[in-house]
Amino acid sequence: MKPYEVLLHDNKHWAARKKAEDPAFFERLLHVQSPEFLWIGCSDSRVPPDQITQTEPGEIFIHRNVANLVVNTDVNLMSVVDYAVNHLKIKHVVVCGHYGCGGVKAAMSNRDFNQVLNMWLRNIKDIYRIHRKELEAIPDEEQKVNRMVELNVKEQVFNLAKTAMIQRAWSVDQRPDLHGWVYDLHDGLIKPIVEMKAGADLDDLYEFEGL
Repeated sequence: MKPYEVLLHDNKHWAARKKAEDPAFFERLLHVQSPEFLWIGCSDSRVPPDQITQTEPGEIFIHRNVANLVVNTDVNLMSVVDYAVNHLKIKHVVVCGHYGCGGVKAAMSNRDFNQVLNMWLRNIKDIYRIHRKELEAIPDEEQKVNRMVELNVKEQVFNLAKTAMIQRAWSVDQRPDLHGWVYDLHDGLIKPIVEMKAGADLDDLYEFEGL
């Protein structure tokens, strides 16, 4: 059996098991989507959001990219945030990175990864520049990368808070709360890094008027 055929085969078994356990499972999903969470995570195949949080289909709205970045010019991500916040009315946004992230490691190097990936990783390099003094005081390379992972998650949470759509939802509906987490591949546990409650104070430079 070819690898892709295994996926299709396992899908049939999963669907049959779900229906046996709960005959109305797919019927419920067909008519409603009301997740409380938007998950912005890394594309790394070892960090599946539903499995590490033990959530079911319909409970988390998910967007993933290399190194879990929130870039305000990324139309793909921003359309996901817009839909989640303004249409699904989610209550929490989670930005989840993971220790040992390959994207973060790549951004900390001077290697040329060619045009598109270079452009993407530049966003992480900027974070390194801001926190250079702290990071370069860490002698152990693995610890340095892991600290950079944490700082990257914090910065992406702040990037969310800087957007007009999040600030407008804070002003009108007092939601969503923003959470920055890091997943540890060594033990499977999630470490909370930062939290911003709806309406949290920002640098005045990033606050929009009239929302």
